[in-house]
Amino acid sequence: MSPENRPRRRRARLTRRGRLTILFGALLVLAAAAAVPLLLRGAPQPEQPRRLIVPEGWRAAQIYAAVDRELKVAPGTTAAAAKAAGLDLPAEAKGNPEGFLFPATYPVTSKSTPASVLAQMVRTANLELGAQAVALGSKAHGMTPYQTATLASIVQAEADNPADMGKVARVVHNRLARSMPLQMDSTLNYALNRSTIDTTLDDTRIDSPFNTYRRQGLPPTPIASPGSAAMAAAVEPTPGDWLFFVTVRPGDTRFSRTYEEHKRHVAEFNKLRAAAHAT
Repeated sequence: MSPENRPRRRRARLTRRGRLTILFGALLVLAAAAAVPLLLRGAPQPEQPRRLIVPEGWRAAQIYAAVDRELKVAPGTTAAAAKAAGLDLPAEAKGNPEGFLFPATYPVTSKSTPASVLAQMVRTANLELGAQAVALGSKAHGMTPYQTATLASIVQAEADNPADMGKVARVVHNRLARSMPLQMDSTLNYALNRSTIDTTLDDTRIDSPFNTYRRQGLPPTPIASPGSAAMAAAVEPTPGDWLFFVTVRPGDTRFSRTYEEHKRHVAEFNKLRAAAHAT
């Protein structure tokens, strides 16, 4: 077909009404886009969780008080909830969550309750104690996971730093194997509801199941909330034949195989403490 005979294409042209319609539609889109932030600004925003930090080595009483403060409830509310919450604890615990309120950072909101927060802590502890390494390590030492948690709580309380945890755990295991009293000041502190490095002869004579100077074996319950490092040390202690240790000064813990060697270290500790009290 020759160019002359081809039908001529008609160019589409918008009428004035069409141009006004498109312009009006564009303005509507722009107005809607501008309104979205305003709508979002007025809409209820998701609540940002607050952080409840439970440090390693805290006792249950300290954790209860921290939950009370964070949830802004009356003092004693969380302690009461611990007795009524039906927490998933081992039968050996006899309803006492000491040692099973795992140290970690927990999110809390306005919907959190003491019971829900405690349940989350116990679930986390059960996951740690249920780990294969802990289960196998407990069995290798002839212990239940609950006994491992108890031993780990002593390690957590006694070790001056994480590097010493394996050695402290070894001392505990060695003493248990020889049927020697553990003689741990941390268990006395728990019985007396205090925290100190000064132990008197009268302290070692108190009548308490947590007095490991007078009673053999592990105390009846954990004495604090052990962390992962203490738990690992409890099931895989550092090899060694130590039976004694004393932290002479911060960062300087002396481990001994004989009582004579230990007495020399204790004498140095007492000398430094006497000088500190004098000043």
